[in-house]
Amino acid sequence: MEMIQEIKENRSKHHFPILIAEDNAVSRKLLEKVLIKAGHEVVSAENGREALEIFNGKFFPIILTDWLMPEMNGIELCKTIRESSTERYVFIILLTAKDSKDDIVLGLEAGADDYLTKPINNAELMARLNTGKRILELESSLKEANEEIKLLSITDPLTGCYNRGYLIQKLPQEIRRARRYQHPLSIIFCDIDHFKAVNDIHGHQIGDQVLKEFATCIKESFRYDVDWLTRYGGEEFLIVLPETDIKGASCLAERLRGTIYQKEINVDGKPIHITASFGVSGFVPKTPEDRISSDAMLKQADKYLYQSKQEGRNRVTFGDL
Repeated sequence: MEMIQEIKENRSKHHFPILIAEDNAVSRKLLEKVLIKAGHEVVSAENGREALEIFNGKFFPIILTDWLMPEMNGIELCKTIRESSTERYVFIILLTAKDSKDDIVLGLEAGADDYLTKPINNAELMARLNTGKRILELESSLKEANEEIKLLSITDPLTGCYNRGYLIQKLPQEIRRARRYQHPLSIIFCDIDHFKAVNDIHGHQIGDQVLKEFATCIKESFRYDVDWLTRYGGEEFLIVLPETDIKGASCLAERLRGTIYQKEINVDGKPIHITASFGVSGFVPKTPEDRISSDAMLKQADKYLYQSKQEGRNRVTFGDL
């Protein structure tokens, strides 16, 4: 499936930039030198407050922080980061001259994942960082796996477009957004004409190929990351067009109708020609309180699709709600 394949292709080796919070200039420079030599991107701060400001502007998955610093110490920095909502996990190593059990427990309870006692041993530092990398890589792998599972749950396995479950979840959100900003929203129902005959004459495998090429043809005709396509059921598909009024949606439907009419689907060296019928509905809310439901939009578009079928197929019928 192409959406899942895209996730996999976009994966790259994990590069973990490091944020250092250390008020001692000599210690800070030594840490920078060791980490840069090891291939890390490094940004430094002179105290916890400055480090927090940097972190709020750019996410860092690894933080090395001294315990004793002016303005905000390492314990306060740990607690603040743990209490904030971060996009991913942050692995924090506390640097300290304190080595009593009580101090170590206090640091870990504040949110530190590990600690190093000063003076820092470079080999031990790299070993602790490698531990942090393994944890972050595991978290990233789990996140990617969860994204794939989520995508599978909302994707039609044959055509790679969204499924009806996604439509039920997403269309009401699009309607609420259109109402809130008083922007247009349109939908297009499209149905392959006489699709049963394709299956009866050529077999279901060829029918599946026709469905896939039909979906691809549609997806190539609209705005990526704005419009979206759902397989509604069987040979029926639904296109959702945010920021598009009924005139724009009907023009797109007519363009699609012409493209599909002219398209040849090659089967064993022989072309198959298909046509499709379209029903288009849309609305432009006059106020944020305008009430319109997903069911009303779908019912209206379905009515126009049925009209296209009744009037001879291979045509577009449209109207406002």
